[in-house]
Amino acid sequence: MQKNNTIFDNTEIAFALKNDSELERAYFLFKMISIEPLVKIGTAATNFAIKANLPIEGLIRSTVFDHFCGGVTEEDCLPVINRMFEKGVSSVLDYSVEGKEDENEFDNALNKVLKILDFAKNLDAIPIAVFKPTGFGRIRLYEKVGKNETLSNSEINEWNRIVKRFDTVCKKAKEYDVEVLIDAEESWMQDAADELVTQMMKKYNKEKTIVFNTLQMYRHDRMEFLKRECEKAEEGNYLLGYKLVRGAYMEKENERAEEQGYLSPICKNKQATDENFNEGLKFIIDNLNRISLFAGTHNEESSYLLMELMKEKGLENNDERVWFGQLYGMSDHISFNLSDKGYNVAKYMPFGPVKDVMPYLIRRAEENTSVAGQTGRELKLLSQEKKRRKD
Repeated sequence: MQKNNTIFDNTEIAFALKNDSELERAYFLFKMISIEPLVKIGTAATNFAIKANLPIEGLIRSTVFDHFCGGVTEEDCLPVINRMFEKGVSSVLDYSVEGKEDENEFDNALNKVLKILDFAKNLDAIPIAVFKPTGFGRIRLYEKVGKNETLSNSEINEWNRIVKRFDTVCKKAKEYDVEVLIDAEESWMQDAADELVTQMMKKYNKEKTIVFNTLQMYRHDRMEFLKRECEKAEEGNYLLGYKLVRGAYMEKENERAEEQGYLSPICKNKQATDENFNEGLKFIIDNLNRISLFAGTHNEESSYLLMELMKEKGLENNDERVWFGQLYGMSDHISFNLSDKGYNVAKYMPFGPVKDVMPYLIRRAEENTSVAGQTGRELKLLSQEKKRRKD
């Protein structure tokens, strides 16, 4: 495949928004993250400090939080959002508070997403919102619904409240013309979430794609699912939206499958995952009249492939049906170089109170140590830019 495989090497464009001290901080953080024992010790120490109410929020805020998060509130994120948008990179505000389990918390999460939609509706820089299914309901209930287990009357009412929360967000998103990405989670709760998101697509994706489901392509069944959903959408005459990611729960998925004695839903190796992800890109680009794509990837090869597929189809770089996405604080060399070429790019921007966002930040650090080559690539590019500025 012929490709222009050097655009991601341009560090001047990649780090244009970072001043020298921010560049040094990024280099320091990725250096720390690259040392696995240090991440484990740091994680344990941070968890202890937070539980013991030690005054470490200032330190976290000025280092790892400010690098990977936009701020504490939506308004707090605005300066970063505006600076990125000047370079053509949009933001997806992600309220990254995890692990809540009661109805009050689910209603709070709903209100937070609605507030983000209100915030986004007048800002071109925030064309997309996001939420997690387990932000709106208990994981065990999704699991029961997915397995068609009998629900008690109180569980039926509880499930109806989850459906209502989904519907409230999707309805407002359509009204405001803001796309909404619904994240994927553990496989054992995903069937119910998939069915619910498909209901929302049928209802709200008539003239334009508003609602997006997420496919974790490290699952070997996702291509089959995608093709089946495409057939159903053709028959029902509605549009689909999919965010494609590789996946985030591999260890947990494999451990549970082994413990409970069933076939793991995860591809046998990274190469199979990469092939699955790329096959998903090809299928969606071949069916772009029916499916819109948000390609959530930090993988350069997949990004080049998508650029090439768009070119082969004669698509404009900024075709509104295709988005590239990366996490804030990571892969700036992909995000900003793509936006420089006129592609639609959005950064997932986590925000929330420092203490509440810590589980998210710890997961980010742990994932970075386990993704082969990711941290090394970040460090190499940061080093190149430091050198370029000195020369």
